[in-house]
Amino acid sequence: MFETAQLIEKGQWLGIATIAFAVLTIIGFIFKWGIRFRLVGITGFTAVLTGGVFALSLGLYNRPQISGAIHYSRVYDAGAAQVVIAVPPSITESQLEATLKQASIDIFSPGRLGQGADQMTIRARTVLHPQAGISQPLYLGEVKRSLSIREDENATIKVYRENLAQLPKPTA
Repeated sequence: MFETAQLIEKGQWLGIATIAFAVLTIIGFIFKWGIRFRLVGITGFTAVLTGGVFALSLGLYNRPQISGAIHYSRVYDAGAAQVVIAVPPSITESQLEATLKQASIDIFSPGRLGQGADQMTIRARTVLHPQAGISQPLYLGEVKRSLSIREDENATIKVYRENLAQLPKPTA
């Protein structure tokens, strides 16, 4: 898989090739070469490739991996300021904090609708089964971060310790 810097370099080379083909096309028209119209197609195709590679380089973003974060599933996300993720009931407090940090990085998108809010809230929950046939959702924590800043240094994480205490203890 290409990284952003590699795609930018490839785009620069394709841009140079596009300019070279454009110059060659102009020379072809001046001297009335028989392949001048094919050169127009080659130049146009190379320009499209250049634009595509450049656009692809803008879209790639390597998200950092937070150590200690565990796998989560997004269970509610309307593309606005509220998101809910599901984590397993065996999660620890340190894993929860790391997972909330990871989710705040992964789920950020500059295209989210704030609907009057300037912060996004990501809540983590799990499902407990106190009795057969009964499911109880339990919110374990949340992170609030900016909707507009990708690297939000002011993100706040709140862990609901009283709910964490309700989780089943691991058996040894």
